[in-house]
Amino acid sequence: MKNITLLGSTGSIGRQTVEVALANPDKIKIKALVAHKSDELLEEQINLLQPDLAVLSDKEAAARLQARYHGRTEILAGEEGVLAAATYAGADTVLASMVGYAGLRPTLAAINCGKNIALANKETLVAAGSIVMQAVADKGVSLTPVDSEHSAIFQALRGGRVSEVKRLIITASGGPFRGRKRSELENVTLAQCLNHPNWSMGKKVTLDSSTLANKGLEVMEAHWLFNMPYEKIAVVVHPQSIVHSLVEFCDGSVIAQMGDPDMRLPIQYALSWPERYPYAFDQLDLVKYGTLTFEAPDLEAFPSLAIAIECGKAGGTLPCAFNAANEEAVNAFLEGKIKYLDIPYITATVTQKHQSVANPTIEDIEAADAAARRAAQAVIKTL
Repeated sequence: MKNITLLGSTGSIGRQTVEVALANPDKIKIKALVAHKSDELLEEQINLLQPDLAVLSDKEAAARLQARYHGRTEILAGEEGVLAAATYAGADTVLASMVGYAGLRPTLAAINCGKNIALANKETLVAAGSIVMQAVADKGVSLTPVDSEHSAIFQALRGGRVSEVKRLIITASGGPFRGRKRSELENVTLAQCLNHPNWSMGKKVTLDSSTLANKGLEVMEAHWLFNMPYEKIAVVVHPQSIVHSLVEFCDGSVIAQMGDPDMRLPIQYALSWPERYPYAFDQLDLVKYGTLTFEAPDLEAFPSLAIAIECGKAGGTLPCAFNAANEEAVNAFLEGKIKYLDIPYITATVTQKHQSVANPTIEDIEAADAAARRAAQAVIKTL
């Protein structure tokens, strides 16, 4: 039995993790739930799962839930509650799916308490990859990827030794604007951005997918997860989202992992590893999909991918600055304050001026995140 703390339980990954747990009641037990401010949905999950702990990081939302809930689950609030759940003694594994930089502190706290990590929060490694991976090594815990691309690579690497790898090939759907030129993206709307052709995801990830910033974050995540130099990580656009990523070995063999565009499969694998549990959901029908195609990403129309990779190669606190600037730009677009093409402009402007710190401490990371957010907000005000 895997006893799980679920960070980000009311988000897209969190809700699908609940489905996976309910489909495997003899193998997975969710012992603690953490959400931001969706108190009504969290209450539904509490009644369904009967965890020991449930946390809302928003204290007003927690107060609403505490006022009306009278069951056995302990309701906690704020950052202290989040950290209590992340380090809860009744759980052996933490599935980290909080959105953005906010997931870093709880994930590190869980690692330092000896918890195994199923990681869906790529920003944790983007912002502080060296610190997180050193903590994983020091504590002797496992870190299994939840992102479909990294799950695919994790599985494909079982076909050979890391020393035999020629390239990791990360696939991208291309998002809703694949094939459009830069000039055609000037006035795209939020609704168009959120209309992803294949995946059902939260707003932030879906918007990042449309700009290809998400793929840049995934390249940085892959660098840390698999200890792979950037020169050995490639991105290819695969519109059907059936091949989730590939590993090319030195002898020319290429091993791919395939499946429906459904996050429940990589979620389940991250929790079941090193085993494979029977899968209760729809499985891949290759005949139904027919043709699978691949193409190069258009870096002129979607410069966020190239900006992210250059920041990753530079290292230090620059990846953290990219992530912070991108989060601020995405929030501004979601609020209608900027245009779509302003997003990569903001990240490029902030990262070009960022004073990077090599070999950063967690304090350096926090300072870089705050500085980049201030810089992004300053740029946003000029637009």
